[in-house]
Amino acid sequence: MKRSVIIAAAIFAVASSTGAFAKGITDTIKSVDKKGDSITLMSGKVVRLPEKIEVERFKAGEKVRVNYSTTKAGKTTVSSVRPVM
Repeated sequence: MKRSVIIAAAIFAVASSTGAFAKGITDTIKSVDKKGDSITLMSGKVVRLPEKIEVERFKAGEKVRVNYSTTKAGKTTVSSVRPVM
């Protein structure tokens, strides 16, 4: 638990210093691209997952919450993807 809090604080500190703005979206997965490590949501948004998040965990039709940040330069970084019940 303590380790995860430290990791979360470190991620927040890095995101804050780069001018990133945290956002989130809840949507249903339209398709999963295992080779491209990405998921496409029903809204049409394509989300590329970082190495720490295994794309194989997800399947089409699953409702998920995607948390991400976008830098001022427009680069998007996904911090978490979790199923929504």
